[in-house]
Amino acid sequence: MDEEEALARAYTFLDRRVEEAAGGTRQGLPRSYTGGWMETHHSTVAFTYDVALTAIAYCARGTDADLRRAGALAGTLLALQEGDAAGDGRVRQSYVSGKVTAADGLPAVAAADSFTGAQAWTGLALLHVHRATDGAAYRSGALRLAEWIQDHTASTTGTPGHTGGVPASGSPLTWKSTEHNVDVAAFFRGLADVTGDRAWADRSAVATGFVDALWDADAGAFWTGTGTDGATVNRSPVPEDPQSWSYLATADARHAGSLDWALTHLAAEDGGFSGVSVSDADTSKVWFEGTAHMAAALRRRDGEGDAARAGDLLATLRSAQAHAPNADGHGIVAASSDGLRTGDGDTLYASLHTGTTAWFALAAQGADPFLLE
Repeated sequence: MDEEEALARAYTFLDRRVEEAAGGTRQGLPRSYTGGWMETHHSTVAFTYDVALTAIAYCARGTDADLRRAGALAGTLLALQEGDAAGDGRVRQSYVSGKVTAADGLPAVAAADSFTGAQAWTGLALLHVHRATDGAAYRSGALRLAEWIQDHTASTTGTPGHTGGVPASGSPLTWKSTEHNVDVAAFFRGLADVTGDRAWADRSAVATGFVDALWDADAGAFWTGTGTDGATVNRSPVPEDPQSWSYLATADARHAGSLDWALTHLAAEDGGFSGVSVSDADTSKVWFEGTAHMAAALRRRDGEGDAARAGDLLATLRSAQAHAPNADGHGIVAASSDGLRTGDGDTLYASLHTGTTAWFALAAQGADPFLLE
């Protein structure tokens, strides 16, 4: 199928997932995974990160219907923030998906962890919806999330930056993630732009400084983060997302080679598909979400040969949309086949995924979720 049709079909997939969760007394959240191993094993929760990405993708295309759906999702996230048992501005890692039938009900918590990345992505989504609709409540919710991140994760121990968050156990994490700090840097920078409060720009600079500190000029890549002491560099496994997200968030020419490192060291081929994997722990299968990250980042870098490379990756994603295991011709599965190890204890499967599909929609439009446009 051609690019325009593939993009329209991706949005149809997202629409269907959102509509499944609508029609109750309150807008519910769309399930992250459909079909294949994940559905067979009853993993039908809504991961907050995926909900945030879906809202951002709707803002990127921006039709009236898109913005209504983005506003509905953002409104549910605000209600979850307001109704959270902790009452301190956080959201949780995942929620039960589907329709909400109780008049005063909210989607139930599925995983009670409050990891930093999910807070930052939720904040970014609220800022995108605020920018698209001029809704003051979304800005207020984003500010509460930023305050939670600053109050609970800002750390000057070792390399200054932001720690991993607070798991369900309640004991704060002390390691720092390069990926999380990319998220925080972009979120805080956007918040400074929206509010005019210079303090958030200064806090963004701290997170950016952490990311800079994890750059290895000799390797041409970003390391994973730190150990629990906040200072010792964690070099294994080396993931894809800080390589592509760092450029999307900063466009820092000093670190532009991280994209080339990922294309070389994380290259993966499986089942006739070519792209990148999650990390150097397992490159036996293609991670389609990360492949979309790379396409978006290459389009933003726009150096010699980047347009062609991005075009090849987008062609892979369109092929996966039509032909990958469990494909439905609309959404995109998470992995080219079942059993892709992430290196941090998780495994990905060839199940249709809202997050992967949203990233494809963003990359196909040349949109950057880290920027408020």
